[in-house]
Amino acid sequence: MLERLSQRLQDAFRRLRGRGKLTEADVDEALRGLRMALLEADVNFRVVKTFIERVRERAVGQEVLRSLTPAQQVIKIVYEELARLMGGQAAHLATAPEPPTVILLCGLQGSGKTTTAAKLAAWLRRNGRRPLLVAADTQRPAAIDQLQVLGRQLDVPVFSRGTEPPPPEIARDGIREARRLGRDVVVVDTAGRLHIDDALMEELRQVHDAVSPQEVLLVVDAMTGQDAVNVAERFSAALPLTGIILTKLDGDARGGAALSLREVTGRPIKFVGVGERPEDLEPFHPERMASRILGMGDVLTLIEKAQQAAGEGQAQRLAQRLAEDRFDLEDFLEQLRQMRRMGPLDQILGMIPGLGGRRLQGLQVDEKALKRVEAIIQSMTPEERRNPDIINGSRRRRIARGSGTTVQDVNRLLKQFAETRKMIRRVVGPGGRGRRGLPRGLGNFPFLP
Repeated sequence: MLERLSQRLQDAFRRLRGRGKLTEADVDEALRGLRMALLEADVNFRVVKTFIERVRERAVGQEVLRSLTPAQQVIKIVYEELARLMGGQAAHLATAPEPPTVILLCGLQGSGKTTTAAKLAAWLRRNGRRPLLVAADTQRPAAIDQLQVLGRQLDVPVFSRGTEPPPPEIARDGIREARRLGRDVVVVDTAGRLHIDDALMEELRQVHDAVSPQEVLLVVDAMTGQDAVNVAERFSAALPLTGIILTKLDGDARGGAALSLREVTGRPIKFVGVGERPEDLEPFHPERMASRILGMGDVLTLIEKAQQAAGEGQAQRLAQRLAEDRFDLEDFLEQLRQMRRMGPLDQILGMIPGLGGRRLQGLQVDEKALKRVEAIIQSMTPEERRNPDIINGSRRRRIARGSGTTVQDVNRLLKQFAETRKMIRRVVGPGGRGRRGLPRGLGNFPFLP
């Protein structure tokens, strides 16, 4: 996600680091690299021009040029201006004075609109809401079937009347159904087109007038780059958009759409799609995205993902077991499963400060190794999981046969677990509390080469 842009920006500032003093010429050289990185990332050229002017105005001030750490001051300014460019702060969903709150989704075909409707409903439910999905896309019959399948998978009700009634009528009836069922949010999926046309806009206006939504969210595909910005600009001129959902951001190494949309349209990005799973729709936080782009990690999102993967009870149980030095192979297995639930491991590692950009370049995260580890531990008896020290040669051969692996695989896992337990004792035990940094060598972990 935004990998190419992140690397180019870090390259642009690498020359500044280590210099005790900066001149205006040094700043201008860094800004030239910054300008090229943004243009290559398909950021709107007007946005780039305004952004560079704002950064330069602040970066050549006396506060920076006379600073003891001028390079850090310049990077801090770029971070603040990047966050400002993308909206400054997270934009939250509006709520109706009386339920249900109505959210109208619109966009072109292929942007991921129907899938996003289901993901948004899943996000709402995780946050204590009771959503109802309304299938108002009568142009593409498969969209109704798709939404119903997704609704069943997520256990979210879907209201549909087929393709015969006009969409405004379906949307109105969907709101009545939400009131009847006691649902407090209605997510309306509308028809898209392969291109923007008068018929599409007129239909959307009719649906909007029929339901008076609190939110009108445009779904755009991040991988279309500058085209995503053009689509958003035209939709915002024709409809009272309240925000944007940017899909497929995990596949967008350039990042131009994420950096241009707010500035060009004046509408905030409210959510981003970062994967195919139902939980891979996240609220958009400009300051966190700016931090990721500059290679500074995203600890807050990492913590939120960990809290989502592990319930409060499990987290307390683990903390207690760590404090009592009772961490065993069952705990180890549960932590690996939670890590998998948090999402692709390369994305998770990229959120750790200092591991972004070039440090992860070329790294191959072995997801299959996690499954091997799981098979090995599940082939152990409960006693062996609780006390790995009793696993002798014959037990290792039995575990290897039961898991379809080799004795060497079992030995490797036991060694990795022993190293992990040592590291935990250093960090949690006396004298280890508060120690900073990751353990030496990420190769100690079974999912890395």
